[in-house]
Amino acid sequence: MKITLDIHFNGALGPITLREAVQQLREHDLACTVAADVVDKKVTIFADCVARGFTPLRSEIMAAYYVAERDATTEAFDRGLITQTELETQHAALAYQLLA
Repeated sequence: MKITLDIHFNGALGPITLREAVQQLREHDLACTVAADVVDKKVTIFADCVARGFTPLRSEIMAAYYVAERDATTEAFDRGLITQTELETQHAALAYQLLA
């Protein structure tokens, strides 16, 4: 299936085209941005995975997983749900899991 701006999908308020959704975002000045350090980390993980012999798709999945898990753990710490020690332990375990 080819995705175009005229493709229909169900939005939060009912059926909408991708073109209409983009226009609504522009009207409300809602831009999606990603911090440079997040992109750099993901690129580093991706390159490491490819160098280790994983396929590009698997490398992309592993990099996305790493960034998502790291961000979720950091957010849990920021909200006071886990301690600094738990944060460091979970980050170390995640790094080990991807590098092992």
